[in-house]
Amino acid sequence: MKRVVVVGLGIFGSQLARQLYEKGIEVIAIDKNRDVVQKIKDHSTKAVLADATDKEVLESIGIDAQDTVVISFGEDLSASTLLTLYLRELKVKEIIVKVPNEDYKRILLKVGASEAIIPEREMANKVARSIISPNVLEYLPISEDFTICELAPPTAFIGKSLAELDLRKKYQLQVIAIRDVLSESLQLVPRASSIIKDSDVLVIIGREEDIQRVK
Repeated sequence: MKRVVVVGLGIFGSQLARQLYEKGIEVIAIDKNRDVVQKIKDHSTKAVLADATDKEVLESIGIDAQDTVVISFGEDLSASTLLTLYLRELKVKEIIVKVPNEDYKRILLKVGASEAIIPEREMANKVARSIISPNVLEYLPISEDFTICELAPPTAFIGKSLAELDLRKKYQLQVIAIRDVLSESLQLVPRASSIIKDSDVLVIIGREEDIQRVK
């Protein structure tokens, strides 16, 4: 079973730990603030009051190389860097660090983080996209040019087949799956004759600027 260790229980860390735990993930939550540890103890597998930048503490917790560790220290660059280095020494492969800006991101990736995220920017991007393309439910960038997204079909799509819509010709987009939100069924590589229903979500691959043209 996958285990996630969340270090730093501010707003981001606490919410992440709670959501993962609610989804059935084993969550170890760590912070040196007694109050936040008390608050998270009923919403995590184990809540630990400790300074995770102490290498002996990490070893006593028994962090495994297969664990996913999320570091959420905010703007404390030295603590994030030190913990990342310790985790690399423990052979942890998946180290996700919350950072406040691009400079911190570059530094943490250099010292061994597998991923560095800027939650505020990600949320701003998500809100901007929801305003620009209200039908787009979720984005997953797969390269600088291409994105996979889930698209709630516009009213004009309902009742028409993929062949009639011809999204490849009109928008340079490819429908790679259709998910019915009512039955939770999934059609992978749907046929051109597939008829779009109002309960369908289209999984599309294409350039973001082309996706935004779908109205």
